[in-house]
Amino acid sequence: MTRYSAFTVFREGLRGQKGWDKAWRSPVPKPAYDVVIIGAGGHGLATAYYLAKNHGIKDVAVIEKGWLGGGNTGRNTTVIRSNYFYPESAALYDFSVRLYENLSRELNYNVMFSQRGMVVTAHSEPEMEMAARQVNAMRLNGVDAEFLDRDQVRKLAPLLNYGPDMRYPIHGGVFQPRAGTGRHDAVAWGFARAADAQGVDIIQNCQVLELLTEGGRCVGVRTSQGEIRASAIGATVAGHSSVIADMAQVDLPITSYALQAFVSEPLKPVLDTVVLCPPFGTYISQSDKGGLVIGGGLDRVPSYGQRGNLPMQEAVLAGLVEMMPALASVKLLRHWAGIVDVTPDSSPIIGPSGLEGLYLNCGWGTGGFKAIPAGGYLFAHLLATGHHHDLSRPFDPVRFTTGHLIDEGAASGIAH
Repeated sequence: MTRYSAFTVFREGLRGQKGWDKAWRSPVPKPAYDVVIIGAGGHGLATAYYLAKNHGIKDVAVIEKGWLGGGNTGRNTTVIRSNYFYPESAALYDFSVRLYENLSRELNYNVMFSQRGMVVTAHSEPEMEMAARQVNAMRLNGVDAEFLDRDQVRKLAPLLNYGPDMRYPIHGGVFQPRAGTGRHDAVAWGFARAADAQGVDIIQNCQVLELLTEGGRCVGVRTSQGEIRASAIGATVAGHSSVIADMAQVDLPITSYALQAFVSEPLKPVLDTVVLCPPFGTYISQSDKGGLVIGGGLDRVPSYGQRGNLPMQEAVLAGLVEMMPALASVKLLRHWAGIVDVTPDSSPIIGPSGLEGLYLNCGWGTGGFKAIPAGGYLFAHLLATGHHHDLSRPFDPVRFTTGHLIDEGAASGIAH
């Protein structure tokens, strides 16, 4: 694998760009591996990388029914944050932020992590009290947080509507300075390239048709490219986790919804932080290319559709125009939907599926992208050892039986 550096860029410029290696191979699947991971999105690729790097398990196949990173990893709004309320969630997501902070150097691939901060606005005195509670909880959990008044919010995001006739006047907010955005494709490509360099096979256009079981244990998968056996199977398929669970005859507490996002035409810099205004159900940041990246709440009807729809587009953009009237005449470039998997407590599932040999990494809802490094790191630990890492133990599916839920519906930003 060619190591990327300023020197190699300069050298290849002189050599006509003929010395670059392929970022990853396109191998034919072998009949058997130590571990098979279903889903070549961010979590699946990160799991493969950390299996090889941390545990020395390199006989790994990552199989993907479409193309690498073509699911939710390429269909999100790129926000990375750890402003969660409960200690279990804060520990997991802040671990992910810390991994992101060194990820470009570790992978030798620029994931374009920009720690521009994130503001969540408060629009009444009761909301200001809740914001203060949120800041205190974050600080107690070891996460950076600042409690802002109206003038401090204006300084960070002057484009917001501070007029006297605003339906939900801004009183202040919560700011996490270490939050920011990354490049979704670059995260997937960086992990894919690094995993491939460790010997991992990444097999695209390979759909799982059936789970192979023997003696009540999952021993492999039957795919569109033949049977592949393994000692452990890990599923990282986001919104399609219920499909894999059905194959295993496991009742998974997940509902899949479409979550829409939008990108505007490129503009000169107008916003250098991420802003979420909860009453409007809309959040926004500006990409390095100049496009405004806009998101909102979940569609209300469970769906596997990825095209989006006009009613949600109207709701999100109407909220945006009220938040930032100066953007009313900006044109949209494109919009899309990703399929998110939502659990009853809006927290992820990391653990055994109920079918021996099959393990699940799912239920991230709208938190999947921000948790890619941590999710891969913790899932790799589980697959390699058969036991939880301390950070993943609270997210075992047994919590739905014991009642130890981690209700992050508010912090996750999901609008039910």
